Amino acid sequence: MSSFLRPARSDEDPLGPPSPAGDNPDHHDRTTDRYRPVSCHLAITPPVSVVIPAMNEAGNLPYVFKTLPGWIHEVVLVDGNSTDDTVRVARELRPDVKVVAQRGKGKGDALITGFAACTGEIIVMVDADGSADGTEIVAYVSALVAGADFAKGSRFANGGGTDDMTGIRKLGNRVLTALVNAKFGARYTDLCYGYNAFWKHCLDEINLDCAGFEVETLMNIRVVKAGLRVQEIPSHEYHRIHGDSNLRAVRDGLRVLKVILGERASRRSRRHPAVVAMRAGRREAR
Repeated sequence: MSSFLRPARSDEDPLGPPSPAGDNPDHHDRTTDRYRPVSCHLAITPPVSVVIPAMNEAGNLPYVFKTLPGWIHEVVLVDGNSTDDTVRVARELRPDVKVVAQRGKGKGDALITGFAACTGEIIVMVDADGSADGTEIVAYVSALVAGADFAKGSRFANGGGTDDMTGIRKLGNRVLTALVNAKFGARYTDLCYGYNAFWKHCLDEINLDCAGFEVETLMNIRVVKAGLRVQEIPSHEYHRIHGDSNLRAVRDGLRVLKVILGERASRRSRRHPAVVAMRAGRREAR
């Protein structure tokens, strides 16, 4: 695992010690490439990609992008055939944003498409509705560089919370979480939450292959089945800022249940075309 956790004194440049040759711009550029300063006390080497699936979220993107840390490597916005100004707003807010057009439908398909386009070693999933606070990303990344394979956001871990869940959704999430814990030996406090981060190599272990909202549940189950190290990160979910959610509690709850039962019954899964293409690209690069 290529990770680096580097403490720095408060009076120390987080990019590293000065060059013996003095203020050498070339040395500073090389050092900047090597270390990504998170604060005056912490720097990391793994590049971090943030994947944001979005469909008609132009009104929410200004807030979402504002909360993202400045030290991330790239933002990959997966556009689900938006009919508003989502793509234009994203490019105005962040000229270096990588926009990927979604060919299929559903959140799962969007995420898988975004993952395949990432160049960072760490991938963070963030919703485009403004419900997630990008400043929490440092906690996810810290867990990964400290040894976890998968950093899973939880609204019900100590320190987490939610402003957006109805009573029936809380009950359904609790029941489904208990079912996954019982069937797969997990110890989750939250199941259906889309704020997660992981090392990109984990995609080789979990073989994602579903298109809908149930993708988060599928990921949570398969990381456990693959024996990956999971650490829950307390997270606060806020209300969607603009627009209406496509989530439907009963419909999507049944889809999640279907995934749980299907994963319990089978050991193998087919690979999504985007994952196949990504792996083919890796082999050609080698």
